[in-house]
Amino acid sequence: MCGVIGILNFDRAPASRAAVERMTDSLAHRGPDGRGVHMDGAFGLGHRRLAIIDLTPAARQPMVVRHQNNWDA
Repeated sequence: MCGVIGILNFDRAPASRAAVERMTDSLAHRGPDGRGVHMDGAFGLGHRRLAIIDLTPAARQPMVVRHQNNWDA
């Protein structure tokens, strides 16, 4: 299992970290082994993780990758 949530404010107002964290926590039953939140202006992403394949910390999410054009994805 696992769970992913997202919020996007079309009016470009900053996304509420508290709202993203509440939504992410509401999925705790789908992924009790890990929790991640990524905020970027009007966009917020939350993830719950169920560790069944890779049990190491290297599998924590959301994963952030630095691209050549200097932005995180």
